[in-house]
Amino acid sequence: MNNRAWYSNFAKSIARMSGRPKTFALAAAVIVVWLVTGPLFGFSDTWQLVINTGTTIVTFLMVFLIQNTQNRDSEALQIKIDELIRATRGAHNALLDLEELEQDNLDEFRRRYQLLASEARKDLERGDQDTGSPEA
Repeated sequence: MNNRAWYSNFAKSIARMSGRPKTFALAAAVIVVWLVTGPLFGFSDTWQLVINTGTTIVTFLMVFLIQNTQNRDSEALQIKIDELIRATRGAHNALLDLEELEQDNLDEFRRRYQLLASEARKDLERGDQDTGSPEA
């Protein structure tokens, strides 16, 4: 297994585990233990530093793991949507891979679809159907 696949599998596993109730309970238990030990350590700076450092490290690492998982999930979803567009009769193939366009191009597509939605609402108000394709 190459490094990229190893990291991908590792990130997926950690992301799954981190979202489970048991993991939350474990994290909450760590906080409770830390709070209970406060009086034992006189609420010292070192006592506070332990929790601050621990949570900072965990948060820092989790950002990268979760981002990796989200990137993969988003990419898979985009591929599925692209396939639905490609396989749908009358769909605009120009919308394939839309997420790769610059913001100005996306804004133009959004304006076009907002106009279509506005026209469809007017059709509904007149009692007409709002189905069909724009070419019809």
